[in-house]
Amino acid sequence: MEEQEGIITLTNENGEEVEYQLIDSITYENAEYVVLLPVDEEDCEVVILAVEADDDEMENYVVVDDEEILEGVYAIFKERFADELDFED
Repeated sequence: MEEQEGIITLTNENGEEVEYQLIDSITYENAEYVVLLPVDEEDCEVVILAVEADDDEMENYVVVDDEEILEGVYAIFKERFADELDFED
């Protein structure tokens, strides 16, 4: 993982590097999540990942499989950015 000026480079399941813009960091049910937007994709679908600290005090970004958590984090994100972004549900 690499982070520069709000841009995070993550490696996907195919081993390819993908750049994301960090849009928001949200605390939900005592856990931290990030909302990311792919930099080079036309599709404007956000990605929500859980933030987990490892033993080296580094952050790991982990896929969230729980629909309730995803919906809760997304609802907070939509509320925060309601005046700045147009949302399609």
